[in-house]
Amino acid sequence: MPAWNVLAATCPSRTSLARIANKWTAMAVAVLGNGRLRFGDLKTQLEGISGKVLTETLRDLERDGLVTRHVHAEVPPRVEYELTPLGLTLHEPLLALCRWAEEHIAEVLENRENYDAR
Repeated sequence: MPAWNVLAATCPSRTSLARIANKWTAMAVAVLGNGRLRFGDLKTQLEGISGKVLTETLRDLERDGLVTRHVHAEVPPRVEYELTPLGLTLHEPLLALCRWAEEHIAEVLENRENYDAR
């Protein structure tokens, strides 16, 4: 197995890092860590995301093997999304990032204000 190095310009692990670092990916994985959800429920929980961006995000996550899509043969069709075992390994680290953002936003905003005032 090759020694992957995300800092190397040609390392394919950079594409995974770029996907994980995307804000919608992080939030989708955080929400899906609580269990299987329908598209509409996921969109409701991810305030501000468009249907197009959510669709693209879910397709990218499915392509990378982080999310699985369940289609139920019903009328109207019901589609649900769920983290795969690989996706579940990403849930805690991304949840920790979300928590960090919430816990430190006051400091970040203060620092921005101080910086902009200079």
